[in-house]
Amino acid sequence: MLVSADRRLEYRPTTPVTPGPTTADEAPSTFPVGTAPDALFEHREAQRELAELEDKLARCLAGLSMYFQPIVQAASRARFGYEALLRSHDKSLPHPGAILDAAERLEKITTLSRAIRTQTAKVIAGAPAERGVVFLNLHLLDLFDKQLTSPFSPLSKVSSRVVLEITERTSLEGQLDLRYRVAELRELGFRIAIDDLGGGHARMGTFTPLDTDFVKLDMSLVRDIDKHPMKQRLVRSVIELCREQGIQIIGEGVETESESRVLVDLGCDYLQGYLIAKPAPPFSDAL
Repeated sequence: MLVSADRRLEYRPTTPVTPGPTTADEAPSTFPVGTAPDALFEHREAQRELAELEDKLARCLAGLSMYFQPIVQAASRARFGYEALLRSHDKSLPHPGAILDAAERLEKITTLSRAIRTQTAKVIAGAPAERGVVFLNLHLLDLFDKQLTSPFSPLSKVSSRVVLEITERTSLEGQLDLRYRVAELRELGFRIAIDDLGGGHARMGTFTPLDTDFVKLDMSLVRDIDKHPMKQRLVRSVIELCREQGIQIIGEGVETESESRVLVDLGCDYLQGYLIAKPAPPFSDAL
């Protein structure tokens, strides 16, 4: 319908409009009084997402498996041991980092870590001594799990063949009895490694040489070290410092022969990375 410019088009409803409630008592019961519908929707959506995440984590835990990546002596390439790495046959959470992130969000780090330690201990117990030692990552929160320091736990029974890697994903600040926990683990026969040195976390000041047996260089230091004199100087300084304290050095993430040669020349004790071997089910390499 055309309307002339000097007239206004008015809207007149054909059905009466019922006025809304005027008091809290008259308000509909769909939402709590004072709660914005959008906020309530977001809360319910968050609950749904957490429930889905918990289901995914449960499926990944049911399909949990451990892969092992060899660690070799730098100069001779003779086997020294392996690092145990988390995997899952279920791909609801696509990679180990996603599994760990989910466990942190759901406050189930203890559940995940206990499952990892139990499976790793079972593999170690069934392997000949010639396989060497096994490095196993710890979340910082694992250090406060009483099962870890129990002499009756599955991992404690093979402690002489285990090196525990302290992996910092949460702050070390405020953890006053951290070194006390590490001392307990050493008394049980475990050895200790500082993981990812040079990856942006200052851990060397947290532990003394009495706490630490190994230091693993972060792959950011190792990558293309043959092309970067500054990296070489930094790694040389770290190796000299550790050697004075009786701490052994592992170059992690080695992918090329050039990187390997430089690390050997700098005095690195052990190598780990795709150049040596990719992670695989236990134990795929020949003795």
